[in-house]
Amino acid sequence: MANDKKIRVAIVGLGFGAEFIPIYQKHPHAEIVAICRRNKKELDACGEKFGIKGRYTDYSKLLEDPNIDAVHINSPIPDHAPQSLAALNAGKHCACTVPMATSVDECKAIVEAQRKSGKVYTMMETVVYSREYLFVKELYDKGELGRIQFLRGSHQQDMDGWPDYWPGLPPMHYATHCVSPCLALLGKHAESVVCHGSGRIREDLIKRYNSPFALETATFKIKDSDVIAEVTRSLFDTARQYRESFDATGSKASFEWQQVENEEPVIHTKGLPEPRIAKRVKVPDYADRLPEPIRRFTQPAAIQDAEHLSFLQGGGHGGSHPHLAHMFLSAIRGERPPMPDAPTSANWTMVGICAHESAMKGGERVAIPTF
Repeated sequence: MANDKKIRVAIVGLGFGAEFIPIYQKHPHAEIVAICRRNKKELDACGEKFGIKGRYTDYSKLLEDPNIDAVHINSPIPDHAPQSLAALNAGKHCACTVPMATSVDECKAIVEAQRKSGKVYTMMETVVYSREYLFVKELYDKGELGRIQFLRGSHQQDMDGWPDYWPGLPPMHYATHCVSPCLALLGKHAESVVCHGSGRIREDLIKRYNSPFALETATFKIKDSDVIAEVTRSLFDTARQYRESFDATGSKASFEWQQVENEEPVIHTKGLPEPRIAKRVKVPDYADRLPEPIRRFTQPAAIQDAEHLSFLQGGGHGGSHPHLAHMFLSAIRGERPPMPDAPTSANWTMVGICAHESAMKGGERVAIPTF
């Protein structure tokens, strides 16, 4: 693609998805040319607010529009795989919110469609562009953590009151937020997983997905590594303030996510006197890695719909949104590979899918497929 030509982006799904509109509009290499939502009244309201003329209630019609180079999908989870496949098969670059899909077969189909189309596919995983993750990655790359010995992710959230496809969802089917930082830090894929379910949710919730567990905890082996990672997920009937977190245990120093909202995380440093081992640290913002016009979007003040549950609970997703948009656009421009790419997105998603399968089989080890 000619480097002076703006990438013409369409946003699909305008709840959480609308947060990305002003980011693309301000990005020097992009323009928003179309938006898509089933509800025409809400579609038009969004179009008027942001001055967007291209409006579609029918996603298949949007994909026929030759003026669209790339789609960014923010639709409900069951739509992710079919809409991603349709985009790639229509010759559009595709970014999709998490998870990539809800089955191993869907993950495989997207990886194959991406290879066949030659277009960019990326899963818009917020955590690996959050300031906390970028901080830990920087410490690791500088050698300050030493050898990584263990990784742990935890994502606990009360999903009562969320849209209709959420009630009773198996916890591990939405695990990428805690799986991804563990794998991204080492730059490796998971090869097998063992998972146990614990507790029991209300009977009316169980019948939707035939998944009884209040909480699922998985340990997974990482390919070509001696490190094991552990992740914990809960969605219903579990008392816990929202927590989307990960810890990295190193030979020289370890990073531990804060226990509760608005605290600072902790660095533990080996070799210091006991009272000084643990120290709270302020995590810097990494806006300087972005083009100047979109730097302000790392800050919670730039979030328009601050009442959206996703932000109230997610602490603004760690300033990740402009980093995600910039990564997608840079990949389309050929300046860097997407991170995560299609096979990596599939691996991060399948850890959870295979973990739930393991839990339903009483903790049997399940191999994670590779394509």
